[in-house]
Amino acid sequence: MPQDLTVLRNARFRRLFLARTLSLLGSAMAPIALAFGVLDGSGGSATALGLTLAGRSVAQVLLLLLGGVLADRLPRFKLMVTADLVAFAASAAVAALVLVGDPPLVAFVSLNVLAGAASALFLPAGRGAVVQIVERDMLQSANALLRLSQNSASIIGIAIGGVLVATVGAGWALAFDAATFLISAALVAGIRVPNTVRATKSTMLADLRDGWIEFTSRRWVWLVVAQFAMVNLCFTAINVLGPVTAKQHLGGAGAWAVITTANAIGLVGGSLVAMRIRSSRPIRTAVLATFGFLPPFLLLGLGAPVWLIAASMLINGVCVNIFEVLWDTTLQSHVPEKSISRISSYDAMASFVLGPVGLILVGPTSNTIGVPATLLGAGALLTIVTVATFAMRSVRKVPAKAPIDATPKP
Repeated sequence: MPQDLTVLRNARFRRLFLARTLSLLGSAMAPIALAFGVLDGSGGSATALGLTLAGRSVAQVLLLLLGGVLADRLPRFKLMVTADLVAFAASAAVAALVLVGDPPLVAFVSLNVLAGAASALFLPAGRGAVVQIVERDMLQSANALLRLSQNSASIIGIAIGGVLVATVGAGWALAFDAATFLISAALVAGIRVPNTVRATKSTMLADLRDGWIEFTSRRWVWLVVAQFAMVNLCFTAINVLGPVTAKQHLGGAGAWAVITTANAIGLVGGSLVAMRIRSSRPIRTAVLATFGFLPPFLLLGLGAPVWLIAASMLINGVCVNIFEVLWDTTLQSHVPEKSISRISSYDAMASFVLGPVGLILVGPTSNTIGVPATLLGAGALLTIVTVATFAMRSVRKVPAKAPIDATPKP
């Protein structure tokens, strides 16, 4: 077995890896199935679908901090099982409603709020759980394998979801998604770790405050998270205006499919590359990789050929996962295990908080200054932010290893 795969000899990690792969496979199918489940109803419309998806997104963002606190107070694997069971119940209910008939919009929205709440509980616990079952020198390989499973499952799940919706219908595709959560819960329930309950004498508000102190006391953490808030803000320009550019200048949906497929291949390849990287300054390497996010803005804005844009998006995918794996591993190495879930929840919430702002602004901005100028402007803004982040000494000097109980240093 190659050295980087030896982490799979860890039986507890194998169960977690398989659980995440299966549930992510189902989750990748869900958006397609849910879209057609909503749109095929009597009240189906783009607005109805938007409200349904927004319910999940808003619930996830609002409850992430709560998820982080609970994951640092309670046994993480039990919390993950609970989250999987809640997700199973929500997904199974949506599937049943679609199979039985014409469910009202409020049912779709409510159940997706429940699914978003489950995700908010699972995500911080999942990052902290890895630290509990994997040796520190194997964390990078473990994170790379989890990213590989995420991206591979996404590609395969989208394909399977499309086939199932076309052949047996959206309801059965949603039922398959529900079943993956149930199997994931069973696999995670079989992982045995010391049953430690943390911080029982403090209030949840105090835990939130302590987590915020842990988050802000490490300058390199909040600087990179601030960078990624801008990354997600700027990338709404590509997500929204990329298809517009493809339709107007590149030949239509087929061209955009080639570009997004190249990005997906890059994400898978990036997991494999990240597994092999050994850097004494991992955050410096991670932020350096984010310069690979910039070319697609320039190429789309200038109307470059499809093959060149696709190549830049492939590189973008590789760089995304190099960053993600090194970032996760460094956080897990530097942040005390008792606080990692709260740090992760602050990280996730802050990183994505500007995404909805970008979605609101990108349309009116492109109508005012034009699509190319908006893409180039977003790319210029992201370039400034990336250069500024890389220029920070506290970002470039973070070492690969630190004592898990080390005092935070700015």
